[in-house]
Amino acid sequence: TSPLAWLRTRFYYLLIRLYFDQEFSVEEFTRGAKQAFSVVSKLLSQRKLDLLDELVSAEVLQVLKEKLSLLPENHRDALAADIDAIMYTTEGDVRIYYDDDGIKFVSILMRFWYLNNANLPDEVPGETKVFQIVFGDESMKEKRHLLTANYEFQREFTEGAKPDWTITRIEHPRLLE
Repeated sequence: TSPLAWLRTRFYYLLIRLYFDQEFSVEEFTRGAKQAFSVVSKLLSQRKLDLLDELVSAEVLQVLKEKLSLLPENHRDALAADIDAIMYTTEGDVRIYYDDDGIKFVSILMRFWYLNNANLPDEVPGETKVFQIVFGDESMKEKRHLLTANYEFQREFTEGAKPDWTITRIEHPRLLE
């Protein structure tokens, strides 16, 4: 990320701590986002959308139902990200919203890079083969792909609102389109 984007993000984190949640921690949020990403991506891969009600917004679930029904099995397999296979995580964007009724929202876009060994064709654009690991003899090679995903987390900070983060956007470029 650029230094200006990094400073802007840190400024927004400071505003969150000052005006919304004095106990907000970037490290704790990132740890929770990685766990949520891993759980949600595995449930998406298994088409267990009914288990996502509390984690993902209703609008996103509706779109996912349509997209997953058309997705080939190997692309569904590639959605799953084991928490230990997440190689890199960064914030994409942080926003603070106030609507006309005085409701306050914070939205944080997280970007994840993860390794997956799904059987994807070599011509899938937007992903990179990182490893070909040899176990035992030369005839047993395992391909690993470095894939990306963007998940946006949103929380309402209006007094009396539940203190839960909800996923309001899910993107797996080239897989879930």
